Amino acid sequence: MDLILCHTTADFDALGAAVGLTCLQPGARIVLSGGCHPGVREFLALHRDEYALIERRSVDPQKIRSLIVVDTQQRDRLGKTAEWLDLPVPIQIWDHHLDVESDIPATQTQIEAVGATTTLIVEQLQKQIAAIDRQGDGAPAGNRRHLTAAEATVMALGIHVDTGSLTFDHATARDAAALAWLMERGASVRAIAEYIEPGLSPQLQDLLAVGLRDLQSETIQGNTVSWVVLDSDAYVPGLAGLASHLLELTESDVVLLAHYYPVKSGNDERLTLIGRSRIPQTNLHELFKPLGGGGHPRAASAALRNADRDRLLPDLLDRLKQQIPHPPLARELMSSPVRTIRPDTTIHEAHRILLRYGHSGLSVVDSRGQLVGVISRRDLDIALHHGFSHAPVKGYMTTNLKTIAPDTTLQEIEALMVTYDIGRLPVLENDELIGIVTRTDLLRQLHQDKAIGQSRDPIDRIHPYCPLPPSVKPLLARSLVPPLARLLDRAAQLAEERGWHLYLVGGGVRDLLLAVSSPCSTSESDEDDTSGLHPCKEPLMLGDIDLVVDGFHKTADVGAGMELAKALRQLYPAARLDIHGQFQTAALLWHKDPVLDSLWVDIATARTEFYPYPAANPEVEASSIRQDLYRRDFTINALALRLTGGDRAGQILDFFGGWLDLQDRRIRVLHANSFIEDPTRIYRAVRFAVRLGFEIEAQTERYIRHALESGIYERMQKNALDPASGKRRAPALETRLKSELKYILQAPYWKSALELLGDLGALRCIHPSLKLNGRLWRELCLVDRGLQAIARRPARMGGAVPPCFSQLPEYWQIRLEVILAHLAPGDRRQVATNLQMSIETIDRLDGLAEASEAVSPVSELTRPSAIVRLLRRYDVLTLMLVAVRASRPIRRKIWQYLTEWIETKPLLDGHDLKTLGYKPGPRYKQILDAVLAATLDRAIVTRAEAETFIQEHFP
Repeated sequence: MDLILCHTTADFDALGAAVGLTCLQPGARIVLSGGCHPGVREFLALHRDEYALIERRSVDPQKIRSLIVVDTQQRDRLGKTAEWLDLPVPIQIWDHHLDVESDIPATQTQIEAVGATTTLIVEQLQKQIAAIDRQGDGAPAGNRRHLTAAEATVMALGIHVDTGSLTFDHATARDAAALAWLMERGASVRAIAEYIEPGLSPQLQDLLAVGLRDLQSETIQGNTVSWVVLDSDAYVPGLAGLASHLLELTESDVVLLAHYYPVKSGNDERLTLIGRSRIPQTNLHELFKPLGGGGHPRAASAALRNADRDRLLPDLLDRLKQQIPHPPLARELMSSPVRTIRPDTTIHEAHRILLRYGHSGLSVVDSRGQLVGVISRRDLDIALHHGFSHAPVKGYMTTNLKTIAPDTTLQEIEALMVTYDIGRLPVLENDELIGIVTRTDLLRQLHQDKAIGQSRDPIDRIHPYCPLPPSVKPLLARSLVPPLARLLDRAAQLAEERGWHLYLVGGGVRDLLLAVSSPCSTSESDEDDTSGLHPCKEPLMLGDIDLVVDGFHKTADVGAGMELAKALRQLYPAARLDIHGQFQTAALLWHKDPVLDSLWVDIATARTEFYPYPAANPEVEASSIRQDLYRRDFTINALALRLTGGDRAGQILDFFGGWLDLQDRRIRVLHANSFIEDPTRIYRAVRFAVRLGFEIEAQTERYIRHALESGIYERMQKNALDPASGKRRAPALETRLKSELKYILQAPYWKSALELLGDLGALRCIHPSLKLNGRLWRELCLVDRGLQAIARRPARMGGAVPPCFSQLPEYWQIRLEVILAHLAPGDRRQVATNLQMSIETIDRLDGLAEASEAVSPVSELTRPSAIVRLLRRYDVLTLMLVAVRASRPIRRKIWQYLTEWIETKPLLDGHDLKTLGYKPGPRYKQILDAVLAATLDRAIVTRAEAETFIQEHFP
C-alpha cells in the first residue's frame, strides 16, 4: 500500500498536492492525518468520493510499502500517522517551504521555492503526460493521459489558496503556468470562486465585531502592529480568514490574533495563534517556530496548550519589534549635493544646468544660501515654450514649499509626496539645504524594500527567482578568504569610528553573489540557506576590490576615501598607497604579498559625475552612495554591499534590478545615453557578457547600435579639439579604449568577444572604416596559430626562448597590431598614435606597406640561404604581420624562416676562425655569412666540413 499523508488541519494545497500524486502514482491512497480547514471540509462533503481517500484507522501498517508526505517536513504536523515514519519503507517529501528544518527521515525530497506544493506535482504531471503522448500506444499500462475535472479543480484550488490567487509575494510564474494548464484541463471556475473566498460564518462574524472593538495597535518604525485576544467556549474554525479580514479592514501592517478556548475534558486551555504581515522584512514563520508553529514569512500559525496569557503575547510582540527594521531616513535617501541657482538666474541657464546634470528640478536659494523656491523641468519647459528664455526663474518657481528634516522617515516622505503631489522635497538642517529627496529616490528605496525577501517573476519566465536576501553578512566570513574578510572588517570599523558608511561596490559584489548564489530549488533543507545563497565550498579571493565611503550624511570632506585609505595603510604598512586627487580616490596595493597575494583595493568617496562632452573624462563631485551607484554602467555593477551599520551590515543595495539580472544572466545598461557618453562601455558590455556567459539585453543592444549608427564617434574623431579649451579630446576616449582592448585581447575568450564586437559593428570606435570581415578574422587566426607554433618551439628544440622571440610584445598587443594593420596605410600611424601605442609599434605599422613590398620576392627564392638573407632584416612581428596578409607561397616561406631557420648559427664562430689562423677583421663577417649560407643549404653539416669549406673558399 502506497500512502500519501496530508498534515493536520489540511488545507487545499495539501489536498491538491495529494490528489495530483494519486494521478502520478495510480493506486496510491490519501490519508488526512487529522482535520481539515473549514473550506476543505465543505468541499470534501460533496466531492470525497471522487478522490482516493482512506481513513487512518483502515490502514494496516504491515502493508505499507511507501509513504509520501506533502506540504510539510515536520512529523509533529502529521498527528498519529507520524508513527508510520519509523517503518522501514521509502519516504518522499514534497513541499515548497525552504526555510524549514526537517525531522522526517526522507529518502527522497522535492522541495522548491514556488507558491504552492501543488505546482510541483502539476509540473510532474505535465512532463508525464507529454512523455505518454510521445510514446503513443507504447506507453506503459496504468499511465494516464487525462485528468478528471474534479482532480483539476482541487489542484487549482490548492494553487489559488496558497498563492492568494497569485497575489502573495511568494507566488511565482510557475504557479501561474500550472494554473493555466489546469484550467485547460477542466478546472471548474465556479467551484474555485465558491471555495476560494468563503464568507465568514455567523460565529466568525460575531468574533470579527469583537475583534474590531478590542483590537489594540502600536506604531513601530512607521508600521502599524495590531493584536487582539478572543475567547470562546470551543474551537472556532476559519480563524485564518478572520485574521486576514482584520488585516484588511484595519489597514494594519501586522495582525496577531490569539484565540483561547477550553478543552471539553479537563481544565486545560488551548490557544490558536495566527499572524498576518505585510512588512517584507518580517518572518512570522521564524517568530512562531519556538512555539511549535510555522508557516510562511507573512502568514503563520501555532497551537498551544495552557499558554501564559500574561506573557505570551507581550513576548511575541517584543520579538516581532526586533524583526521590524528601522525605516530609511531622509539623510539616507537624499541626493547630494543639491544643485542650486539664484532667483535671477535665467530660464535658459536653468534649463542648461538641468540638462547638464540630468535633474528634474532645481532648488532656488538667496544670497545667504537660504531656500526660497523650487523650479521643475515642467516649469522651465513652459517658460521656454512661450519665449521667456531670458526671464529670471523667480517668476516661475514654486515658493509654497514643503520641506523635511534629515530624520524624516520613508513613510512620512511618501505620505507628503502623495498628499501634495510633490516630486521633490528639500532636506533642511538648521535652515541649511543639505539634500533633496525626489520621487526617483523614493521609488528606488521602495523597489529595494520590495526586492528584499521576495521572489520577482516576470510573466515570460516559468522558473522561480531567488529573492534578494535581507543580509549576506553571515556568508561573508565563510565565503571570503580569512585575510580578506579581516581587511573588510577593519576598514568598516575605521569608517564607523568616523561616522561614515562603507560599501563594497561593483564587481566585487557581483562576483561574490555569483559565487554564493545557487538555484532556488533544492532537495535538502539547509539551516544556512539565505534565499538561495550558500557559502562557497572554497573561500574566495575576489579580484580588485572597490570600496566607497558615504559620509555625506555627516557632511564628510570630499577626501573621506583618501583619509580611510591612509588609516587602513597604518594597519597594513606593507601595502603601497597611491592617491588620485582628481577623482577623489586612493588605492592600496599588496604586491606579491604572502597573505593578500596581489590584491588591489580602490577606496573612493561616494560621488556623482557628469560628462561635459561625449567620450570625455567625467567631472566628479562628492555625493551619496545612491548617486554613486546611479553613475555606474550596468545593473550588475550597480550593486553595493553595506559593510557598516550594525544590524544593517550585510545589506545589499540594489536600486536597478541587478540581482534579477544576475539570475537572468543578462547585461543591462542603466542609462539610454550611456554608450554615447562613453563608447568604451560597449567593450565593457561585451567583455562582461562573454566572460560571465551572459547575454546583452535586447534594449541595451539597441542602445549600442543606436550609439554606433548615430555617427557620434566619427564626428568626435574628426573634431579632435575642444573649442573651449583647445585641448585634444581623443585621449579621454582612446586611453580607456586601449585599456578595454587590452582586457579583451589578452583574455582566453578574446575570439568570442571580438566576434560579438564585430557583430555589433563596434570596431568603428577604433576607426570608422574598421570591420570584422572574413579577411581580418583569417589574419587574426593565422597570427594566433603562428604564436602557438612559436610558443611550442622552445620545448621542441629543448632550450629557452630564442632572443628574437623573447622581444615580442604581449599577445594582446600583437593581436591589436593585426587589427590596426587592417586599416589603410595612411590611417595606421594616426590610430596607433591616438591609442598611445609604443614607438616601435607605430613605426612597424607605418613601414608595413614597404616591408610587404620588399619581402614579396621571397616566393621566388628556393635556397634557404637566400630566404634568410632577405628576411633577417626585419623583426619577427613585422614578418608575422606581412605573412598573415600575404599570399600562401610568401606566408609559407616566412613561417618556415620563423620556425626553422631564424636561429640557425654558423658551424664555426670567430674564435674558431682565430684558431685556424685567420686574423680578426671585417673579413670575419664575410666568412661566417658564407658558412651560415652553406649550413642552411645543407652544403656542409659538420665542423670538419666547415673548416674544409673555409680553407677552399677563403684561403
